[in-house]
Amino acid sequence: MDAVTEQTTTTRQNVRRRRVFYIPGFDPFPPRRYRELYRCESTDQARISGYAIRQRPKQGDGPYGWVVTSEVEGQRTESEINVLEWADIVRASMQAGLLATYLLLARTAWTYLSTGVLFRLFRLRAGPGIAAMYPVVMLLGQLAIALAAAGLAGWGLSFLLPWWVAVPLALVVVPPILHGFRRIDGKFFVHYLLLDFAFTAKHKGRNPPELEARLDEFAEMIGAALRDPDLDEVLVVGHSSGVHLGVSVLARVIRADHAPGLARLAFLSLGHCVPMQSYLPEAQGLREDLRYLSTRDELFWLDVTAPGDGCTYALCDPVSSSGAAPKEGKRWPIVISAAFTKSLKPETYRKYRRRYFRLHFQYLCAFDAPRDYDYFLITAGPLALADRFANRKSSVSVSHDCHLRPEERLA
Repeated sequence: MDAVTEQTTTTRQNVRRRRVFYIPGFDPFPPRRYRELYRCESTDQARISGYAIRQRPKQGDGPYGWVVTSEVEGQRTESEINVLEWADIVRASMQAGLLATYLLLARTAWTYLSTGVLFRLFRLRAGPGIAAMYPVVMLLGQLAIALAAAGLAGWGLSFLLPWWVAVPLALVVVPPILHGFRRIDGKFFVHYLLLDFAFTAKHKGRNPPELEARLDEFAEMIGAALRDPDLDEVLVVGHSSGVHLGVSVLARVIRADHAPGLARLAFLSLGHCVPMQSYLPEAQGLREDLRYLSTRDELFWLDVTAPGDGCTYALCDPVSSSGAAPKEGKRWPIVISAAFTKSLKPETYRKYRRRYFRLHFQYLCAFDAPRDYDYFLITAGPLALADRFANRKSSVSVSHDCHLRPEERLA
């Protein structure tokens, strides 16, 4: 991995007012969770890095959000941060009962296996492939434990009752055991991961109609912000599954001729898992959006991942690794590493290294020794994303490998 230049302070300022649109990943929780995360972590980062940051409620209509005021070496910047919420769609997809959950497991596994996608994902990066197999192994293991308990109960009952009575009675213990595992899923994230992959695989890579309609709404909001004469930068941040949604939203914005507007447009993609969707056979729309966005001069696109994050395709160019890179004219994204092992103290990294979901959210959190990536200076500081990373090139260890079949690649 190439060395990352150490973060330096600057008195330059080209952003006094900014609007940020944050697109979460597959998350059923309300957006206030992100407000509290931002408040706590920005306070820690400001203390570590030596700048001032304050947060207050947002006034007026529009999506849920808050206002952040920062002061960096005397330069004051105000940023309005809005959460583009699709948690209601996520919650609606998470209502499966026990039987439906195992049917989803079978259907999702079949989709990824029968199309050959799972094997290509493993060749690209093993970590996310293991994450995809994790709910399969765990759910089948939970079912095996429940059936083993039923077998023991049946064996005990067989001494008292005929087998044709003992077996059905013993099977009664299976649902309570499986429900018990589900109640503690907050510790293991088995059902959550399955439902995430099932949501992506349901239409083999196409977004469901309700999500497509929501993306249209997001594009309108961003387009309106770009026309606001008081804004210096409009920054879209996508995290995890929110990255490929951000790609499709920004492709809509540019195709609708909303950009360039009065404010500069930037895209910050964090911890992407784009290949999980873009490799699926019906994801032509996403691959076309990736190709289109990678050539546009209306925006600046920075992609940040970290090899320590097992839930992301670390240092994999989301465009090229999806088979969507054009033959010529590709500009974006610039792909860099958040370098968890270098920007976190050894004891901090050891604390989180086995807490995979916590590490997956580290991009939105404070770093002990931030280098050129500081989420809070990017979203609330005095420099636009394009200027902050004007001289950065993609990390030399970036992978451009693509494991799509030739007929699935864009020209």
